[in-house]
Amino acid sequence: MNRTTLSLIAAAAALAAVTGFAAATAPGGDGDSAKAAARLPVERSSLLCPAPSTSDLAETAYTSYTPDSKGSGSSGKAALSPATRELTDGTGSGKGNGKADKPVLSPLKPGKPVAGESSGAESPALVGSADGNLAPGWTVQQTTEVAAGTGRGLLGVNCSAPDTDFWFPGASTAKERSDYIHLTNPDDSAAVVDVQLYGASGAIKSDVGEGIQVQPHSSVPVLLSTLTDKPQTNVTLHVTARSGRVAAAVLAADDKLGGDWLPASADPAGTVVLPGIPKDATSVRLVAFTPGDNDADLKVQLASPTGRITPAGHESLHVKSGMTAAVDLGDVTRGEAGSLVLTPTGDSAPVVAALRVVRGKGGDQESAFIPATRPVGARATVADNRAKGSTLSLTAPGAAGTVKVTASAGTEGGSPVTKTYTVKGGTTMSVRPPVPAGLKGSYALTVEQVSGGEVYGSRMLDVPDADVPGVPMFTVQTLPDDRGTVSVPHADQDLSVLQK
Repeated sequence: MNRTTLSLIAAAAALAAVTGFAAATAPGGDGDSAKAAARLPVERSSLLCPAPSTSDLAETAYTSYTPDSKGSGSSGKAALSPATRELTDGTGSGKGNGKADKPVLSPLKPGKPVAGESSGAESPALVGSADGNLAPGWTVQQTTEVAAGTGRGLLGVNCSAPDTDFWFPGASTAKERSDYIHLTNPDDSAAVVDVQLYGASGAIKSDVGEGIQVQPHSSVPVLLSTLTDKPQTNVTLHVTARSGRVAAAVLAADDKLGGDWLPASADPAGTVVLPGIPKDATSVRLVAFTPGDNDADLKVQLASPTGRITPAGHESLHVKSGMTAAVDLGDVTRGEAGSLVLTPTGDSAPVVAALRVVRGKGGDQESAFIPATRPVGARATVADNRAKGSTLSLTAPGAAGTVKVTASAGTEGGSPVTKTYTVKGGTTMSVRPPVPAGLKGSYALTVEQVSGGEVYGSRMLDVPDADVPGVPMFTVQTLPDDRGTVSVPHADQDLSVLQK
């Protein structure tokens, strides 16, 4: 055996020891030695929170929670800190003075939520990371109360992981709306981002949205109305990163209907589910878009507490390729909570979709958004639940499904409580979720699939005692799988490949 072969063997052994997740079989082998991949907890998570508001009246609460995960170890650390370019020299080199602001939140262990707060218009965007046993399923909720002005209401958003591609159906450049896309860069090098709008007639030409620079550890808000000369009520926003990665969310503010965060829709799919329309919704608008080459013809159905219902006059929706389609469904729930399910009537074409939901009447209206979302899957978590202000919606669009719902300990005290729910196929179940025994402060809800068909979920948080008399202050967050585990193939050592 020559020195080159020995070096290759040593390198292979070291690589296997370091990575721990490579699978190899001999050339020409039948693969019988390959084993099923294991699912292990992730070892690191990143979350970014947009700047909460430009209002001096804004009061913001942050709540962090990591559920317990088997196999995640006995230690970890996490912190959520202001996004600041002081962490680098501003050139994208990653070199800086090392100065960092004091963390807004510093969770210490899984199973125990931690809360923080800020106030006023100067609260910055936040950048956070967690590792070890605090990484799998790490969730941060940002909830802001704005008592007056454009966009007044309850604004809630789950802080999100950085990515390179986002779709936002349901945005607007109308005169009564002030919609901003917030782009936050967690990394040590600059990100370059393109922002493209699509209206009812297709792509809206604009050079302003191309090549937006987002400096390291910083956040950039872009007013969507500056990207077009002609206001449009319903648009779809596509955000792509040419280089680097960002977190993205739309802050939508209406002169009369309040405001909320519009999160990104789930990835384009032939069938989409939008869970958790409140039973007292007075107006529901559906906005859909297909990015593919083919038009999409969709059957529109409401999964009610008793089964699927086709809204009268809105049985189907035709979405032309590259064009935004919108339809006002009115008070489609008619006093019963429900979820919207869109399925192809013929050949499937990928779509993205979102709902704008309005509660209240006259001058006392408030709005929120429900984007298409992924199923609950293995586990989904939402933080900042309150004893009297949370409503959990669970939808099984196909076969019946069973989930386990765990209410965590409170931020200031209380003991976890667990309850199991079975959702009948084609229905939506709306319940007041379990509350921790002896609750003090706010708490987190974790939903885990137990058996049966796929279940989709969302949580509505309302604040009836907010300082805006008569206005039903509320926000809705969906419950997609937290992707707290990854598939790790087993490795079989085969050094014969190095001798050929």
